[in-house]
Amino acid sequence: MITGELKSKVDTIWNTMWSGGISNPLSVIEQLTYLLFIKGLDELHTREERKAARTRKPIEEPVFSPDQDALRWSRFKELAPEQMFETVRDEVFPFIKSMGQTKGSDEGSTYTHHMKDALFMMPTARVLANVVDQLDAIDMADRDTKGDLYEYMLGKIATAGQNGQFRTPRHIIKLMVDMTAPTPNDVICDPACGTAGFLVAASEHLVEHHGDRIYKDAQARRRFNEGTFHGYDFDTTMLRIGSMNMLLHGIENPDIRYRDSLAETDVAAGHDAERYSLVLANPPFAGSLDYESTAKDLQQVVKTKKTELLFLALFLRLLQAGGRAAVIVPDGVLFGSSKAHRTLRRILVEEQKLDGIVSMPSGVFKPYAGVSTAILLFTKTNSGGTDDVWFYDMQVDGYSLDDKRTPQPDNSDLADILARWRNREAERKRARTDQSFLVPKAEIAGYDYDLSINRYKEVTYEAVPYDPPTVILERLAALEEEIAKGRKALQGLLR
Repeated sequence: MITGELKSKVDTIWNTMWSGGISNPLSVIEQLTYLLFIKGLDELHTREERKAARTRKPIEEPVFSPDQDALRWSRFKELAPEQMFETVRDEVFPFIKSMGQTKGSDEGSTYTHHMKDALFMMPTARVLANVVDQLDAIDMADRDTKGDLYEYMLGKIATAGQNGQFRTPRHIIKLMVDMTAPTPNDVICDPACGTAGFLVAASEHLVEHHGDRIYKDAQARRRFNEGTFHGYDFDTTMLRIGSMNMLLHGIENPDIRYRDSLAETDVAAGHDAERYSLVLANPPFAGSLDYESTAKDLQQVVKTKKTELLFLALFLRLLQAGGRAAVIVPDGVLFGSSKAHRTLRRILVEEQKLDGIVSMPSGVFKPYAGVSTAILLFTKTNSGGTDDVWFYDMQVDGYSLDDKRTPQPDNSDLADILARWRNREAERKRARTDQSFLVPKAEIAGYDYDLSINRYKEVTYEAVPYDPPTVILERLAALEEEIAKGRKALQGLLR
């Protein structure tokens, strides 16, 4: 997670931009993201240059052509402030806005579409030069650093917790991706994608485990770059950040679109029902919605204004038969007593295949939110299939559970969760007093589809031996007698 040193550096950069005249926090984040993206492009090109030097072959995928060398971060950062400002404003920024555009055509990637309205808002050459110097001093070698920067910057916005725009911790995303194990045949969707953290993690998993298949020929490569990843959000800033994030991770043209996922679908925009084989998401679950603005087909599944329940109904709509999902939900979804809560849980257990629930401690999303959450894993079948539901009671995630979230690598359940998930058949032998176990569907139905782990977990209490009351009273009397003697002795000394 983010360190105190990195926080201090971000605060200094933030104050530099604030005092320079950029007062909107989202604008600060957006401008910093552009600069981080430009820096990342140079690092990407530098890696390709080193690879070409080692193999003594031409650069396979250059980011910059030879005549664009002056646009690289490592080049313009050495310029005088005024010259740097003109280069970034007039050359570098138009370059990143047009990336992905097809030559001789106005059409381009989704990245190009989201960047067309981007504005370079650095007020003066002095502010730009100062920020560039400070960003250059931040070591970006660790791939988590950019995500940590986003997490901290979004946390500085007063509305972050209300809008749900805080980053899901990377280690939790990786756990969910590893548990669902995406394959090259999957079509993956996050209908509340934000900065595209789940899609990036899924792409990294595919490259690591199926690199030979996704790059085997031009058709497979095109499918990976254009047909595999789909994300929606209704915040244009998040769409731009998500698009840049995907591009930096080698996904050239993901389908990242502006859309209110819960709103009535525009027929002209197409329908995504039963289109995806894998949904990975941490949807916003703060607040309620208006019936008027909510898709009617979602309300037919579950009549409610609560976003967390509507998003679950949406996941079921988006998934094709056999599709699977790993999504984060607030604990209230698991045991809420309203008709909508019970209906949705019954659908997951009886009509679909509920695979597992990982209960997470409330500190996982601190310092941005202290709500208790769980990872819900299910498969869409439309014909049932739930025999047993696997429960895991996560106690620790490798970080302290306070606001500081200090790394504690030796104190984590994540590896155990993944190992037990992959061998769930062996969990039948586990007792209800263990950290994980299986619960039969009939038992869950008997408890009105309550999915809270505390409903089924058994707690053992150890008997603590105490002395008989008479012995305790004798001990008290002896103490009082000793105190009285001490008081008399003290009085004698004071006479």
